[in-house]
Amino acid sequence: MDTSFLKKELPSIPWNRILLLLRWHTGRLGNTGKIGFGLMIAAGIYFVLAVLPQETELQKLKDRAVTLQAQAISKKTATDGTDLEAGKKMSSDQALQVFYDFFPRIDSSPFWIRELTGLAQKQGVELASSEYRLINESDARLARYEMILPVKGSYPQIRAFIADALETIPAMAISAIAIKRESTAADKLDVRLEINLYLNK
Repeated sequence: MDTSFLKKELPSIPWNRILLLLRWHTGRLGNTGKIGFGLMIAAGIYFVLAVLPQETELQKLKDRAVTLQAQAISKKTATDGTDLEAGKKMSSDQALQVFYDFFPRIDSSPFWIRELTGLAQKQGVELASSEYRLINESDARLARYEMILPVKGSYPQIRAFIADALETIPAMAISAIAIKRESTAADKLDVRLEINLYLNK
């Protein structure tokens, strides 16, 4: 909105005449009309005294935001270009090593089991006796830690637990889910989760 016109014209307005007209019109209004008219006058005064002075500051902030956004885009583009060049220089063996380094070490399985237990407690999910088995094939670069977790809880609780687990432990995959409910009126579900945790040897 261009406020320069208002700023130039406001001082030249014949305010005395306007005030007389306002007094004459308000005399014809009832109490409700007078209240509404007063609110309109207050809104106009607020606009002139509070809103107009802030428009310049707001425009400065907008310009600053545009500048920062442009700088962020240029930095991201430069970083992406650097990563692309590094990717071109990486050999296939190096890329494969980077892939395997993503997976946690084979001796870290107790830590991840504790993480799963903590996430279950956080979401209010009951963990029953679990089964664990490490499958370590000699000709494979990754070992597979198989876990069978019988859990009990409401549907939202179990869904939140699974989502948290997959986000916290990216090297984990759910291979099977079996759901059972004691009755249609039961609030809680009995769920059997079969989980594979892939570990770097």
